[in-house]
Amino acid sequence: LQLLQELEEKKETPEERRMKMKEKVEALRDRRETERKQLVSDRMELLFREQCEELRSEQVRRRRQQVSRDQEAQVKVREELRLRQQQEEKLFHQLMEAERRAGEQQENRRVQRRRQEDEQQLDVLKKQMDEAEQQKQQHKQLKEEESRLLLQLQRLQQQRQQQQKLQAQQNRRQQLDQDLRLKMKRLSRERRAELQLDMDLLQQLLQQDTDEKQEVRLREEQLRYRQHLSEELQRQQEEDEETELLLDQKLEELWIKRDEQNRLQREARQRLMEQVMEARRLQVQQNLDQNLQNQAELLRDGEELKRLMEETSRHQMEVRYQAELQDQIRQQQQLLCEQKVQEQKELEQQRNLQQLQEHKKQQILSRPAAHSAQPHPFRRPGWSRWSRSAPQHQLSPTQN
Repeated sequence: LQLLQELEEKKETPEERRMKMKEKVEALRDRRETERKQLVSDRMELLFREQCEELRSEQVRRRRQQVSRDQEAQVKVREELRLRQQQEEKLFHQLMEAERRAGEQQENRRVQRRRQEDEQQLDVLKKQMDEAEQQKQQHKQLKEEESRLLLQLQRLQQQRQQQQKLQAQQNRRQQLDQDLRLKMKRLSRERRAELQLDMDLLQQLLQQDTDEKQEVRLREEQLRYRQHLSEELQRQQEEDEETELLLDQKLEELWIKRDEQNRLQREARQRLMEQVMEARRLQVQQNLDQNLQNQAELLRDGEELKRLMEETSRHQMEVRYQAELQDQIRQQQQLLCEQKVQEQKELEQQRNLQQLQEHKKQQILSRPAAHSAQPHPFRRPGWSRWSRSAPQHQLSPTQN
């Protein structure tokens, strides 16, 4: 309903349409009349210019002056453009030189940093190699120490066997010493047998026939000798008995004491030897265990050293890759900078050219007779023939 109402409101009457059409026709007629008058005015001015020699001369002079000024302006603009280009090229070269120097400084710093890193890595590798060589020497020393300890343990065992052998020999010697008693008894019996033999010989001598003087003297002598032998035999028997008694007592005490001392010494030596052997065995075993532990640590250190060397090599590869990547990035940045500078230079040249064209256009537009530089539409060949054949009242603005 609202739409129909709006259409009803917008609906025009025939009278209104005639009035609008009339207004449009009058506006069109006025515009055409204005254009015609302007065209006639331009035509009359053109005819005046063609017929006035002084005006043409003045226009030529002004045109020449304007051309001269335009040429001077163009030369000035070209000179300004050349100076600006020189300044831009100088600035570009300065920027490139600064970029080159910055790149060289950065490259020098990078080379110095890489050299320092390489030296540090070489020092680390040298230190690791020295540690590896030191570990190798330690491993060799531990092997030698292990061999020495095993040899020492073997020697201790041999000493133990030798000690046991000496102990057995001492036991046999003690057994032989116990047989001394029998030997002394045997010697005593032999001595008594000799004395008894002497007495028997003397008795036989006393029974032989001799002269009286000698018999008396010999008898007395034999009696004395017999008495001496009896006494000697008696004394020997007593000594033998005493010796036998003392020997039995002393030997028994001596052997008891000696056996006790030997037993105590043997037990002490046995305990001391066992303690020494046990302590040495524990020491050797401890050294062997420590040696094995050191060898295991050396093995772990060797694996750790190998891992560190692999990690160092991988780090060197990463550093080289990062350096190459930085070089590529720096080259790309330098190329981008050069492209930006070149684009800026081209934009500046294009801007200068546009300014020059704009300046030229403004100069042309600012001329007083700038519209006369182009031929008037009435100067066209077809239009000239039409204008000569046209009615005279169309050329006169006053007749209209």
